[in-house]
Amino acid sequence: MSSSVIKVGQLSINYIADGSATSSLGMFELTVPPGSNVPPPHSHSNNEECVYVLEGTLRYTVGSETRDLAVGQSMSTPKGVVHAFSNPFSETARALIVNSPDIGARYFKDVAAVVNAGGPPDKVALIAVMSRYGLVPAQPR
Repeated sequence: MSSSVIKVGQLSINYIADGSATSSLGMFELTVPPGSNVPPPHSHSNNEECVYVLEGTLRYTVGSETRDLAVGQSMSTPKGVVHAFSNPFSETARALIVNSPDIGARYFKDVAAVVNAGGPPDKVALIAVMSRYGLVPAQPR
């Protein structure tokens, strides 16, 4: 991995193509160690998302469907649909994530500034960052 890896808590985001400046698609590699803290279920107001597993197994939920995606499997999330991911398994998962249009590496850098500040993440600050980029936390069920 290159030096452009963005660490958000235990997660690593390695941007391959940042399309946010041109509103085109973007692509990054997401590394999720076992039992990592992950983002809360959320939807994207402006972006479609596709996840493709490269290594390990990633639990992925889109709407009411949850699947344990193995290497070579994928799921897509339409704009506005609540989705989430986790890694409850024993090995690290790596996935290729494609957003159209791209949310951009800046989003993850802004989230990292909140999450990596030390202590429990400031939920108000985190929701403010998410909102700025069109992400909407799901309402608790």
